[in-house]
This record gives sequence, structure tokens and C-alpha cells, in this order.
Amino acid sequence: MLSPIIRKNRTEARGIRAAAVELRMLISVINQTHGEISDADLLAATRAINQQIEYDFVPYWGMPATLRVEGTLVTETRANAVALVRGDAVLYVSSSTSKDDPEGFHDRNLRGVPYGVVYTKVSEERGDPWSTTYSHEALELIADPQGNNYVMGPSPHDRRKKVFYWFEMCDAVSAQTYEIAGIPLQNFVLPSYFEPPVPGARTNFLGTDLEPFGIASGGYAGYYDPEKKSQETADADSWGKARREIRHRFPHTRAHRRGDG
Repeated sequence: MLSPIIRKNRTEARGIRAAAVELRMLISVINQTHGEISDADLLAATRAINQQIEYDFVPYWGMPATLRVEGTLVTETRANAVALVRGDAVLYVSSSTSKDDPEGFHDRNLRGVPYGVVYTKVSEERGDPWSTTYSHEALELIADPQGNNYVMGPSPHDRRKKVFYWFEMCDAVSAQTYEIAGIPLQNFVLPSYFEPPVPGARTNFLGTDLEPFGIASGGYAGYYDPEKKSQETADADSWGKARREIRHRFPHTRAHRRGDG
């Protein structure tokens, strides 16, 4: 027979687990690629990213979420679109050949709901698998749905000066990837990345060499400079600059919504 203390602890643990399920963010994924990415391939990538979120991301960040692939809403009326999307946020997967405007569609039908856009063209020009871009956008949508959170840290150009970094999970390590079930996914930073340096602290999931508020090769970072009163960016190297410029050429990215671009 269980003691009263053990029974109490188990009851509390069940309550905590139930609360975690209730607080889980649901992201509706809409395939707007018109066959460039099949639903089968999108579902396979979604399954891998859901595993990444559950087993890699949540243990560090405590932000549970699930991606769910919906039917295409490109031709749906507003009433039908809202009825079909029940998520807390929306992630559009848009092809390089699509003439659809994800932001225009979103504003007409789902205004006020947080969203992100995965452009397959960005992946093509960078030489990245589209699933990496998908993973990148999903993790950043979970961590900062409205793209308006900042963390104070040392300026990348003068460590004595304080600036406000964009709360982005993947930009600083955007050239680093790993696989789940053979599907390439994006590396991401950990809480210690946004904190003062601690010897031996792990700043990113893969454990690569990266100091807090640093930028890995091929990566970049955005921040608000209070002295200039403007949004700024910094790159680790020419490769990172090229990758950032490719991404920023596309409208409706998180950088554009912050006012950079």
C-alpha cells in the first residue's frame, strides 16, 4: 500500500503533466507548394520536427508544441479557412514557384494569429534541405510567436556596449544541422546562450564551440541598438552574411516584421 506522501506526490505529478498538455502550443502547417513538396514528404518532416521539439527542444526550453499538417487553404473563403485552422499559430510552407502571398492570405483570413513562412527558395539558394528551414522557422515560432522579444547582451562589435538581441533560436547556428530519421534539422541555441558566460556551459544543442551571444560560422544575429535607435545585424563571416542576405530578400520573414528590411 502506498504511503500518503507517495500518493500525494504522484497526484501532483499527474497534475503537472496534465497542465503541460493543456499549455502545449498547436501550430497548423499549411502546404502552399502546389505539389513541389508532397504531403507525404511534409508529413515525414513534420514527424521528425515534432520529435525534435519533444525530445531535444522541450527538455531545455520547457516550451511544448506540436505541428499539425492541415489541408490547403489557398482557395478557401475566410469562414472556411478559420474553421479549418484550429492552431495557436500558423506555419506556411511556400514554394519557389508559388504565386500565393502567405502574408496577404494570412491578413485576410487569420489576422492576429502568430505565423511564420517557410520559403523553399531560401533553402535552394542557401543549399540547405527545405526540412532544415522548416525546423528553423518552427522552433523560432514556438519561442517567440510574435517576433517581438529581446534579450540584453554585449554588442557583437563592442562587448562593453549593451544592445538588445532578437530572441531567435537558430540564427546564430543556422549553418549547423543534425538528423532525425534521416531528415536534416536545424541546430538551436540553449538558455545559457542568452546568459553571462559560465565555464563549461552548453550554449547550443549540438554542443559546438559557441560563447554566449556569439555567432557560429555561417550564422548571423539581429539586435536593436538603443544608441542608433535601429535594428541591426551582424554576421560571423562572409558565408553568414550571404546566408542572411538570401533570407532577408524574401518578404514577410521575422526580420522584416521586426523592421529590418
